[in-house]
Amino acid sequence: MLSIGKRLFSTSSTRLNTLVFVESSKSKVSPASLSSITAALQLGKPVSALVAGPEGEIIANDVSKINGITKVIVAKGDQYNHYLPEELSPLVKDILTNNNFTHFVTAASAVGKSLLPRVGALLDVQPISDIVKVESEHTFVRPIYAGNALSTVKSNDKLILTSVRSSAFAPIEISDATNPIEEFSGNISSNNRTEFVSESILSSERPELGSASKVVAGGRGLKNKETFDQLLEPLAIKLNAAVGASRAAVDNGFCDNSLQIGQTGKIIAPDLYIAVGISGAIQHLAGMKDSKTIVAINKDPESPIFNVADIGLVGDVNEIIPELTEKL
Repeated sequence: MLSIGKRLFSTSSTRLNTLVFVESSKSKVSPASLSSITAALQLGKPVSALVAGPEGEIIANDVSKINGITKVIVAKGDQYNHYLPEELSPLVKDILTNNNFTHFVTAASAVGKSLLPRVGALLDVQPISDIVKVESEHTFVRPIYAGNALSTVKSNDKLILTSVRSSAFAPIEISDATNPIEEFSGNISSNNRTEFVSESILSSERPELGSASKVVAGGRGLKNKETFDQLLEPLAIKLNAAVGASRAAVDNGFCDNSLQIGQTGKIIAPDLYIAVGISGAIQHLAGMKDSKTIVAINKDPESPIFNVADIGLVGDVNEIIPELTEKL
């Protein structure tokens, strides 16, 4: 029997179509997961959401309020805390195979990038990663060559595994819908030998980089950490913007690597992106070129960043940024 509130998740043969793995961020539904739900709904099939661990229990009610979600599956247990992929992948495999899902969707986040290939290996299925468009339930578009080209991929697999680039899909809104919540009751043995030890998270009162509508980013042109902080922090505070950085700035110790934007960092698409002292290497452009308005400030007029900028200002950032901050 199933009842709203606490349900025993039945492993029946009913075809439930699309399963989306939903992450939490600071006890709220991750913005990247909200974007992945948008992509999943474009498949045109009923969508079920999977949340896991103590954080999953916290966000289950919010997920159940999203229009288009037919039900929320809650996998309780401390083993799913911190989203260790070695624990999650056997869980996802069991749910997918025992319920005849046709699609599995996750955000192309750090968690998704660790989870998806492991699920693919367990199921012997080739995942389609980092999609930016859903053409049909079998056909997707994904970037290649650092985003300089788009590839249309069609899969003939009975089960399709995909990860979603969050900057390509608008986050779905949490409404007042009331969809059922069910508890997964299976006993999954992962034989996991990986143990979570600790984490060090950079905390800030400013918006989170991955979901901020305004971003101020610094590059090698800022020379050192002191200049990076002195110029960007006041500007970010005035704009209520997140702070980001190029890989060169991160590698030189200007800021924490969690702020890196680019092919090997975060891929974002804010309404406003201000690039300060960033030359615009192809790997960096791959992470921010979809921003709505790009402002580039650099002393070198030949910098590639100006090729994608909507507004370009050539000059010394040490003079321009303090003046801009003061006028704001």
